[in-house]
Amino acid sequence: MSVPGPTAIAVTPTGGRRTKVGHPAIPLTPAEHAYAVATCLEAGACMVHLHVRRADGRHLLDPDAYADATSAIRAATRDAVVVQITSEALGLYAPDEQMAVVRAVRPEAVSRALRELAPDAASEKAFGPFREWLRRESVVPRIILYAPDEAVRLAALQASGVVPFDAVPVLYVLGRYTVGQTSTPSDLLPFLAPTQPSASHWMACAFGRHENACVTVAALLGGHLRVGFENNLLNPDGTTARANAELVASAAATVTASGGRPASAAQLRSGWDLR
Repeated sequence: MSVPGPTAIAVTPTGGRRTKVGHPAIPLTPAEHAYAVATCLEAGACMVHLHVRRADGRHLLDPDAYADATSAIRAATRDAVVVQITSEALGLYAPDEQMAVVRAVRPEAVSRALRELAPDAASEKAFGPFREWLRRESVVPRIILYAPDEAVRLAALQASGVVPFDAVPVLYVLGRYTVGQTSTPSDLLPFLAPTQPSASHWMACAFGRHENACVTVAALLGGHLRVGFENNLLNPDGTTARANAELVASAAATVTASGGRPASAAQLRSGWDLR
């Protein structure tokens, strides 16, 4: 079995929780983000999933902070990396605040957790117009799915027109943000069961030392990969990675060894199908 095509490797170097107490190489400032992303680009990444922080290290959704970090990354990498911002609430932001930040930033791409922005039928009224705005502004959404039943709900929202895309990129999260969480490759299988809705462009991320094994299986099954210090600090052999670029390099090496090749940002952009 070999990887079917160019595989996009995204890096999530910071996340919204860990600080330099957890690892000194976690980037928090614009300059640190730029350096981390540039080294990850050299290692094989073509996208960054970007989080920004307050001065005290807490999670932040702020247009100016996103602009500063994005500008620094662009200065270091030009257009060789897709910059995808997060809209994660982390218990600090309401859905209207999350959407307002995205409207203010107008990023190239954004990740949105279905359970945060449309947790129930009552919340769908605001969710639909926001999706239309994303389409008009050519902002590429990626819907985060934490469980297979969320993929079923997303398909229903697409069928009803609430999500105005016939095809939308998704991220399958293998596991949860809990202390000691370690994902395994089998965690991916329920998302890809024959009875599940299929996604034309999907990515997977995992927690803990088996991250590389999980994303390798994803690549072999036609998916794309997200690795980095947000979810994992460990190399495949269990040692602590010195930097995010080590995790990217491990993913790129296993993709290559499996007969594939890491995708460029241009290939990632051309692969998005936002009908």
